[in-house]
Amino acid sequence: MWTRRSTMAALGAAMAMSGRAGATTSPNADVGRFRKPPRLRPGDTIGLIEPASASDEAFQLTLVEEAIAAMGLKSKRGASVLGRHGYLANTDEKRAADINAMFADPEVRAIFAVRGGWGSARLLPYLDWRLISANPKLVIGFSDITALHMAIAARAQFTTIHGPNGGSAWGKASVDHFRALAFDGATPTLVNPEGGEDRLAQRRWRTQPLGKGGKARGRLLGGNLTVLTALAGTPWLPDFRGAILFLEDVDEAEYRIDRMLTQLGQAGVLGGLAGAVFGQCTNCVGSSSGNYGGFTLGDVLRHHLGRLGIPAYQGAWFGHITDQFSLPVGAWAEIDADAGTIRMLEPAVA
Repeated sequence: MWTRRSTMAALGAAMAMSGRAGATTSPNADVGRFRKPPRLRPGDTIGLIEPASASDEAFQLTLVEEAIAAMGLKSKRGASVLGRHGYLANTDEKRAADINAMFADPEVRAIFAVRGGWGSARLLPYLDWRLISANPKLVIGFSDITALHMAIAARAQFTTIHGPNGGSAWGKASVDHFRALAFDGATPTLVNPEGGEDRLAQRRWRTQPLGKGGKARGRLLGGNLTVLTALAGTPWLPDFRGAILFLEDVDEAEYRIDRMLTQLGQAGVLGGLAGAVFGQCTNCVGSSSGNYGGFTLGDVLRHHLGRLGIPAYQGAWFGHITDQFSLPVGAWAEIDADAGTIRMLEPAVA
């Protein structure tokens, strides 16, 4: 759990590193630096891990395996899946051993997180980074899985997929977006779906520019704001210079979003970005927000992202929602802040 004291300690360490993260570079400076894992094909085996919180019951894992089978894939459980250690799925050492084993297993072509919660960041010192770097595989998940995405980007530098966890709903839209990236190696342009509301002017799934509109190109790096901020000042965050930062969150009041973006800004993460996209912030309305001056989420985002002088927008279709985009972490993309789109400039897989 975070406390004000631990937050300030992390901030101090992060600011010491800000000289590296604060400057800008050409967006083409590291073209080709990230490698691409192999694409998925029907019949491939998917490793199932629980790097964070425990599943409530075994039937949840059965549903995950059925969803994977419906995609034409096989599944293989990690040895510690369905374990429990307090609110975690098992001890840090056992959960990390599952990840190491999946990267070492030649039968396993990609790795699905069953669920998020909390705990993935605790595993990072126990992972065999030489092994992981030598065996690039797609890692798929979101929310707390942000810790794995960011650490892989920092230490192993191959693309992963910020998308539904194994236990997510996996509606048709989610499946189609995932299949396009992971199976087909496609380079789609991601456009929010129609809201489908009985209104003259649609409100659901609308996007809004944050300050400057226009287009920007860079590597997609990001994930859950809370998890990413908790990694500030550690060796597990990649270099964000020239990147497109994407963020989402859930159940966070406006002042907490403000606090976390303040930390990222003072840690040097925001200063060198090429662009930014804030997705969905589900239930991000605090009951006491009026006591903090009544800032809305939009106010907070415009303050921190809108005044960076880069293309940025909010409302993209990813986050803690029923269906969502799959985003290739580490791949090059172009955002259009006015149109509210993300266009892939390269495949996520080989």
